[in-house]
Amino acid sequence: MRRIFFAASLLALIAPAPAFAAGIAIAMDAVHTVTFDSPVATVYVGNPSIADVNMIDSRHAFIIGKGFGSTNIVALDADGKQVFDSPVSVLSTSGDGTTLVLNRGTQRVTYSCTASHCEAAAVPGDSKDVFDQINGELAAHSDTAHKAAQGQ
Repeated sequence: MRRIFFAASLLALIAPAPAFAAGIAIAMDAVHTVTFDSPVATVYVGNPSIADVNMIDSRHAFIIGKGFGSTNIVALDADGKQVFDSPVSVLSTSGDGTTLVLNRGTQRVTYSCTASHCEAAAVPGDSKDVFDQINGELAAHSDTAHKAAQGQ
């Protein structure tokens, strides 16, 4: 038993700790900046419906939380050698207490709150009627703004 414990302890001391061992946790519709230790040429996302990557330059990238869940991001250098591998978890909120979820039986509505008030915010998992209503209002508002910007 002592030998196993000693071997495991020794292995833990000499094994290099991977970068971002705990992974990256971001809120849906939020962005996280990543700095790579060396220049990368290719970046892969395990599930692009959960997270996506936009490269800023060869050493910096934005990770965007697109949908709830977990995936991973792998980056390769110009020689095809893996230089980055990190799990990514996309959560419903950033944990800062600005989201309120109201459950009425099977109906769910999510609100985005500030210090002074809350506004309904369409989030996957909300009741279909509320989700569709909020998204319809946002689309109409966006369409009006685009028409105004174009001078129509």
